[in-house]
Amino acid sequence: MHLLVFDSGIGGLGVVREIRRLQPKARITYLADNGFFPYGEKSDAELLAHILKLIGAAAERFRPDAVVVACNTASTIALPALRKNLSLPFVGCVPPIKPSAAASRSKHIGVLATRATLRRPYLNQMIAEFAPGCSVHSLGTPSLAELAEQKFRGHAVDVASAIAPLFAQEGAAEIDAIALGCTHYTFLLPEFLALYPAIEWFDPALPVARQTLAVTQHLSPAPGGGPDAAYFTGGMAETGVMREKLAGFGFRDVTQGFMPG
Repeated sequence: MHLLVFDSGIGGLGVVREIRRLQPKARITYLADNGFFPYGEKSDAELLAHILKLIGAAAERFRPDAVVVACNTASTIALPALRKNLSLPFVGCVPPIKPSAAASRSKHIGVLATRATLRRPYLNQMIAEFAPGCSVHSLGTPSLAELAEQKFRGHAVDVASAIAPLFAQEGAAEIDAIALGCTHYTFLLPEFLALYPAIEWFDPALPVARQTLAVTQHLSPAPGGGPDAAYFTGGMAETGVMREKLAGFGFRDVTQGFMPG
């Protein structure tokens, strides 16, 4: 089984880690669109055209058995069009609203996501369906994804000021469950837990990995030809550190500057 896992940066690596834990034999090609990062500040139309072109080119080049869009923003904007345009199984990523609402005793839940994810009607539909009895406090911020990128490179980060506006909202003191609406935030969970240990934090990485295995269960678990590889659409700052980190996720073959064309 050969999977193409796609994200705007390093966020999808949390999903890769869970896929490897559940299905160690899977061959994975990772595509990070860091040349267009951050997604959350781009317009929907700009993102849709860009993502369709990029994933279309990647699917043609790498010939995966399935594609995992391990990015909430990309999933909410482009997944229907991707499924229509490409004859491949697709797995998307959505904020874990349902388990957050189910776990909350106070019926006050939080959603941390990019601005692009928060403005999508799909999120409101999820809240209406899965959290009708909850007060939902949302925060869209571009800084958390960037902090996750910095932490991945070994830098100390301070997330307190970035998420403080969430808890400044009326009624937010009662929040006891938070849905992480961006896969980048997986890498900030230790900081979130240290700041708010009484809150239950819901990470999308494991649910996406489980859904990937469900969608691809008809495929042979044996890997396809070729090594696992990671591709970046832009350059990599601190290349040595990045290569070492990526090797820890199973990617020793790393290429910069991948572009459709």
